[in-house]
Amino acid sequence: MIRLSPYSVLIFHGNMLRVKSASRYSLLYSATCSSFLMFMTIAISKIVQGLAPSATLAMSAKAKELKSQGKTVYDLSVGEPDFVTPQHICDAGTAAMKSGYTKYTIASGIPELKKAIVEKYKIDYGLEYKPSQVVVSNGAKHSLHNVFFATLDPNDEVIIPAPYWVSYAELVKLSGAMPVILSTEESQNFKMTTEHFKQAITPKTKMLLLCNPSNPTGIMYNAKELEEIADIVLKKNLFVIADEIYDKLVYSNDQFVSFPTLRSGLQERTIVVNGVSKTYAMTGWRVGWTLSPENIAKKMGELQSQETSNPSSISQHAALAALTGPQDCVTEMLAAFIERRNYVAKRIAHINGLTCPEMNGAFYVFFNIKNYLGKTLGGVRIDNSEQFCLELLMQKQVATVMGSAFGCEGYVRASFAAGLDILKEAFDRISEFVNS
Repeated sequence: MIRLSPYSVLIFHGNMLRVKSASRYSLLYSATCSSFLMFMTIAISKIVQGLAPSATLAMSAKAKELKSQGKTVYDLSVGEPDFVTPQHICDAGTAAMKSGYTKYTIASGIPELKKAIVEKYKIDYGLEYKPSQVVVSNGAKHSLHNVFFATLDPNDEVIIPAPYWVSYAELVKLSGAMPVILSTEESQNFKMTTEHFKQAITPKTKMLLLCNPSNPTGIMYNAKELEEIADIVLKKNLFVIADEIYDKLVYSNDQFVSFPTLRSGLQERTIVVNGVSKTYAMTGWRVGWTLSPENIAKKMGELQSQETSNPSSISQHAALAALTGPQDCVTEMLAAFIERRNYVAKRIAHINGLTCPEMNGAFYVFFNIKNYLGKTLGGVRIDNSEQFCLELLMQKQVATVMGSAFGCEGYVRASFAAGLDILKEAFDRISEFVNS
């Protein structure tokens, strides 16, 4: 047995294997080998060791692997609109390159885009911000990272209602803080009750993370429900991260309400996260942003300047065109999402044993598979949502994401950001699978 320090180097020289340390060579044993080998053990940090990979991207990668083998896969795993980025936005990106906007920008974003974001929130929600309160980042996920690292200290607690987007808890952990997962029930449309919210608050609680409309459930809090939450936030002196990335993808009669509009003084306690990925089919352009109190925005900008510098200069000019250009493309995509949402709701209702909450926003269905746990489907016993999704993919080539990744076992998330022809075939296969 060979014991090595973290800085050991193994060397094959002739037929001898030696170990080099900081002090000397030591003969270990003879080996009939004429090659040269260096071996160094590098420890992985404890923080990264405890990090779970993104389940949505992992399932998407598995689906792509099957596609590379020549199989047809019906991919409902990733929250990515299937539409091509609207032409006028692509043209703006091309024009930016031709005009020489290919250099570094201010780390927190170009002034023109910040101004457009401020104007958008004033027009849409009556909120008054200054451009200095905007930080443009490499997508909304990066914006969330900035928020957590700029505001959280070790042992701070962040309340996250479950089901929650897969990266929330992991990003909080990376910052050294503690995610406090607050379970909700399908019978209550997966909405956090005020009583449960109050009970979850401790002296260590610093903020609430609220995604509205919700990924993965598609539910949306109405104004009255949000007001009750806002009153507790103000009374308990908490901060709120309002993830409003799906604010334009709303299907119910209830109007979307931006969280900081609810009560006086709430804007100073809220960090809004948004971006262009979902509304404008710009996932690959990687542009998100935050709206926050000025002192926090300043520090997030400084943090970003050290970590990534500016978002893509070209993408920023494309995002500017998205916000300031014609919005008929959003209306057209929303109409398609409504049609798909209605189709998916009908299919779920007609598959024996499956249920789901009403989908009021975003483009996901979060369906209950508990009736099939413990049963054999396609010759395989299914004990949890991960097994369900893997077997559905392997047996029927339909890619979805297990509910356990969202903090809610016994459910499956499927995206309906795909064409009706794909959705029809996918749900035909889901029906075949659960009846197998």
